[in-house]
Amino acid sequence: MTLMAPFPQFDLLRVLLRISDSSRQNKLDEALQSLKSQERSSATMLLESQILFRLNKMDACIDIYQNLPKPKIESVEVNSVAGLVAAGRASEVKRMMDKLGVKANNSFELAYNTACSLIELNKYTDAEQLLLVARRIGQETMVSDNFPEDEIENELAPIAVQLAYVQQLLGHKQEAIEAYTDVIKQDLADELSLAVAVNNLIALRGPRDVSDGLRKFDRLREKDKQNFHLAPGVDLKLFSKQRESIYVNRVLLLLHANKMDQARELVAALPDMFPDSVTPALLQAAVFVRENKAGKAEDILGQFSEKFPDKSKVVLLARAQVAAAAGHPHIAAESLAKIPDIQHMPATVATLVSLKERAGDIDGAAAVLDAAINWWSNAMTEDNKLSVLMQEAASFKLRHGREEDAARLYEELVKRHGSVEALVGLVTTVARVDVKKAEAYEKKLKPLPGLKAVDVNSLEKTSGAKHDEGISHVRITETYEEGKSKAKSKKKRKRKPKYPKGFDPANPGPPPDPERWLPKRERSSYRPKRKDKRAAQVRGSQGSVARDKHEAGATSNTSNSKSNQATTTKGASQNAVAEPSKPSSSKSRKKSRN
Repeated sequence: MTLMAPFPQFDLLRVLLRISDSSRQNKLDEALQSLKSQERSSATMLLESQILFRLNKMDACIDIYQNLPKPKIESVEVNSVAGLVAAGRASEVKRMMDKLGVKANNSFELAYNTACSLIELNKYTDAEQLLLVARRIGQETMVSDNFPEDEIENELAPIAVQLAYVQQLLGHKQEAIEAYTDVIKQDLADELSLAVAVNNLIALRGPRDVSDGLRKFDRLREKDKQNFHLAPGVDLKLFSKQRESIYVNRVLLLLHANKMDQARELVAALPDMFPDSVTPALLQAAVFVRENKAGKAEDILGQFSEKFPDKSKVVLLARAQVAAAAGHPHIAAESLAKIPDIQHMPATVATLVSLKERAGDIDGAAAVLDAAINWWSNAMTEDNKLSVLMQEAASFKLRHGREEDAARLYEELVKRHGSVEALVGLVTTVARVDVKKAEAYEKKLKPLPGLKAVDVNSLEKTSGAKHDEGISHVRITETYEEGKSKAKSKKKRKRKPKYPKGFDPANPGPPPDPERWLPKRERSSYRPKRKDKRAAQVRGSQGSVARDKHEAGATSNTSNSKSNQATTTKGASQNAVAEPSKPSSSKSRKKSRN
């Protein structure tokens, strides 16, 4: 997600054409060196501040703005506010504006930059109201100056994108999506606003509709290059963090789209683009994890943490997560142990103990707990976690057969806090080592209500105290089953059966057929109907005149003999035709082979 950058009002000076041309060609270092040979004046100071702003050297830029003579330079407060916001010093904006004697609604540019400072201070509602004021002032100013309508929309596009961003921060995601989409559909000439709207929309939607997100990013790329690279007009206007955010979101979309080759190529180019950033190393590890190469991901993150120890916290946390998910608990524990400022936190302690237990390093896990207890014992904080850690450490050591250490921790807990749970744990633990001492501690426990009349000695002499596993188990099971059956029998209610109307249960009559629900063909009493054989002997056309039996018999004999002859002739002719068909089919196969 990328915050819209506050845009300073740059005055294009004609005094130093060569320097300004170098600046427009993004040869900022060369332009800055050329300024040193020029005479120091308000114009050179202003141009130097603008170059420093483009180079992200905000503190130096602000120093120059504060030394500029205000009456000679118009709208210097606009650039000063932009520099403070970009330098992360948004809290100084109000004091600086009071010093200069200006108000946020003096111009729509100043209102916009002041709203950006409110966003940095998490005052989203106030920022939204000030952005609406900036849009109204901008519309009125440009309409009175007879600006074309399309140019007005182009000038106010940054305000529209920033309003959408505020809606996003306020949790109004649908409104933000609609606002970003409207800006993208307008196809404005403001490439900076378009780039931020595309990036924020994709970040807001996440992995949904990956192909549409990639198409939107393609609108920002340089057309001539095969690999993804921002167009010069977009690349020069964005801050380094904004460019990095766009490339990161592009890589994430490629990973979700399973386009590993493109993701690998783009990730390989990121370290040269952003040498001071942690993100390229994290993305390289993400690509390796996606390819099921967790070992290589761990190596890359480990090398980066050793090369840049001051930026290693996020990298070591990522390495620990990758190693834990890959089943390498010793590497995960080693990575977490290299982050000193979180070693004493209860979540880190619990994670380290669990990882070392999985790795079989019980002594190392106990050492982690001891170190955390020692740190919290000397810590002067209100929210002290010492009692929680001591309780967990005692439970851990008791679980691993270190009764004496566990008893010592429980005893210290009882002395410091008087915890009942710690006293119970102490009695249970000491009973394994020293029974008399356990009895002495047991007397400190308060008696439970309702157990005053129970005689412990007589209870031990009962049959329930005998250690006969077989008989006791059988008796308990039988008693339980009997009680269960009795409970079931009590719950059941006997109800009179309901009979059909007019049915007498005393004289029910003959029982119904048990096969009445079966199909007729499946019943035992089913007999199929016989076919009439005489129907097959009837020949001749329908409606012919009946003859006497003798003529019918003669005719039937004659017809039978003819039919036999025809059948024989037909069979012979079929055989004669079938014989030459074999070589023809084999020829067709040969042709098909050829």
